[in-house]
Amino acid sequence: MDPRLQALEFWNIGNLVQRLLWHIVHIVVSLWYSLAGLVQSVESNLISKGVLKGYDNLEIGKVKYLALVIESEDARRIFEVIELLQWLRSLGVKQVCLYDVNGVLKQSKEVIAKLLGNASLFGVDSVEDLKCDEKHMMLEFASISDGKEAVAKAANLLLKRFKSENAAGVQKDMVFTEQDMFDALKSIGYGAPDPDLLLVYGPARCHLGFPAWRLRYTEIVHMSPLKHKKRGALMKAIYKFTTVRQNYGK
Repeated sequence: MDPRLQALEFWNIGNLVQRLLWHIVHIVVSLWYSLAGLVQSVESNLISKGVLKGYDNLEIGKVKYLALVIESEDARRIFEVIELLQWLRSLGVKQVCLYDVNGVLKQSKEVIAKLLGNASLFGVDSVEDLKCDEKHMMLEFASISDGKEAVAKAANLLLKRFKSENAAGVQKDMVFTEQDMFDALKSIGYGAPDPDLLLVYGPARCHLGFPAWRLRYTEIVHMSPLKHKKRGALMKAIYKFTTVRQNYGK
């Protein structure tokens, strides 16, 4: 037999085996994720129905500020967003930041606040309303443009301060600390609280550009796409956060 034909035959056999192994691995992984998703779905339903009693006693006071990062396409599902906020309010969450990259939620903030009912907008209404009504919710709306604009304004402010100090005869190097940046952001109106817990609804396992300076001590949890949200999964995420020992605090 021609050695070249023999080598080609061995190569074809090796390629076939490699393809077969790849398909087997793909099937095993797909089955694993399907089984894990099924288990999570059953668990979420049991939590929602109150069968698993351990999740009923949430120390919700530990979640003083919660952020929801929603993929922009999902953010157009306004009634899904409203339902999610209603779940959070029923659990006792008082302050929520709603974030999506393109600012879809921000464009509908008045509509969302009106449909939710008994809600105030951060920076517009008084926070004191939260103290007189246990069902009142304060909403903040943000997008990626807020982060870019905030950084640019804060940098300009720090530069102006540096130039004015040098003009006044105070000579020092242009070195800015984290606290300097935080103070600058706060002075230009970007001093919203850091979220204790950030829940990501969407396919990407990242915070999708949520302002990084507000995530210093934030716990980030990836949830399902918004259309597949479950109240039990929400309760589980909050419960796990409240039971974790935190070695660093604000």
